[in-house]
Formats: sequence, structure tokens, C-alpha cells
Amino acid sequence: MQDFSFYFGLGWEHIISHQALDHQLFIAALSAIYILNDWKQVLILVTAFTIGHSLTLALSVTDVVRFDKNWVEFLIPCTIVVTAISNLFQKKFTTRTIRINYFLALFFGLIHGMGFASALRPMLARDQGIGWSLFGFNAGLEAGQIVVVIILLILGKIILDLLKVKRREWVIFLSAAVFSLAMKMAIERIQVL
Repeated sequence: MQDFSFYFGLGWEHIISHQALDHQLFIAALSAIYILNDWKQVLILVTAFTIGHSLTLALSVTDVVRFDKNWVEFLIPCTIVVTAISNLFQKKFTTRTIRINYFLALFFGLIHGMGFASALRPMLARDQGIGWSLFGFNAGLEAGQIVVVIILLILGKIILDLLKVKRREWVIFLSAAVFSLAMKMAIERIQVL
């Protein structure tokens, strides 16, 4: 149980820490098109991201798959840019039209999972229970993502209902802000390649 709580804390920090801006931006881009009433859909969305993240994290930590860390660090903000841009094409916000975000969450989660693998690999190599440790990390990751999503949905509710901003304008504003920060990250990280 001690391993689980340690890795839960690592997963939590992986999303909540001030150094996790790229992951917070990705969650913001994914959830920008949703409102508080869509909380069940957003929960599924966040879980899709965790599944993708978990899969490549497990494959990378066990050395089944390995990618150059610098490329992965560059691709992470690129996933955020693509997700933010896809939000700009959403106009009706129906369940059918926003299904693309499930695909983006799962697919881009695969890339994000490789991002933390290089840091987690040495720790897990020393542990006996790799499955339990990965489960703890992913549970912490999921909990952190849910907190970020709840904050964003509540902020959206305040902006839409109290300030009377139109939903489309809120989506454009949030997506543009996320896009700008992610593009800056991508430019900074491509210089390292």
C-alpha cells in the first residue's frame, strides 16, 4: 500500500504541479467545449486520456517501446495545439459533433504517456510491484485531471451564466489562450531537437 500511495502522489503531481502546465493545458483544451452539465462526458473523456497515457507509460517503463525524450517533449505541446485548433471548428456542441475529443484524448494520451516514462522508469525498475505502482500513478493522474476539469467547468459556468458570455466565445477565448501557450512551448522545445 505504501508503493500505491507514493505513486498516487506522483500521478497527482504530474497533473497538479506548477511544472505540469503542458498537461493542464491539454486537459483545458480537451474540456473547453464542454459545460458543467456535460460532466459525465468529460469524465469519460478524461478516462480515455488516462487509458492512452497508461498504455504507453506501461510499454515505455517496461522497455517494450522507447522514444527520444526530446521528440516526445516537443510532440506534447503539438497535441495541445491540434486539440485547441479542433475546438475552433466546433459550432453546435452536440454530443455527436464533439465526439472527436474522445479520439484526441485517447490518441494524444499515448504521446503524453511517453513524456513521464523516462522519469518513472528508474523508480519502477527498483520496485517489485510494477503493476500496483502503475495503477497508483494512474489513479493519482486521474484524480488530478478530475480536479482540473472541475475547476474549468465551474469557471466556465461562472463565465457563461454570471457574465453572460456566449458559449462559442468562451470556447474560442479558452482555446486561443491554450493554443498560444502551447505554441510557445512547442517553439521552445523544437530548438532542443
